[in-house]
Amino acid sequence: MNTRCPKCGSENIYQDQNLWVCPECAHEWTGSENAKSAVEDVPDDLSVRDANGQVLMDGDAVVVLKDLKIKGSSSSVKSGTKVRNIRLYDAGDGHNISCKIDGVGSVNLKSEFVRKA
Repeated sequence: MNTRCPKCGSENIYQDQNLWVCPECAHEWTGSENAKSAVEDVPDDLSVRDANGQVLMDGDAVVVLKDLKIKGSSSSVKSGTKVRNIRLYDAGDGHNISCKIDGVGSVNLKSEFVRKA
């Protein structure tokens, strides 16, 4: 994986849409050099993964990693809340976990905000 600026060799680079940018020397280049590494980061299968990259399955237990506000309600799901018996589905909006949380009710969560318990 090429994680250095081709001009100055800095490791502090970031991607801005289709370009890679080095904040130290202001060099910008296309992702052709880093295209291979970007493809490697995408899992080949359609499995749902948590924030740590663990594969989630129906019936697993997860822990919420940060406070999550619930739209249309004044309540929120606190960080560290353990959620049991999750169900996976594809909503198309990024919410791929359906579950029931005690005191809150039925909610949909994004897998990037949970880790496998």
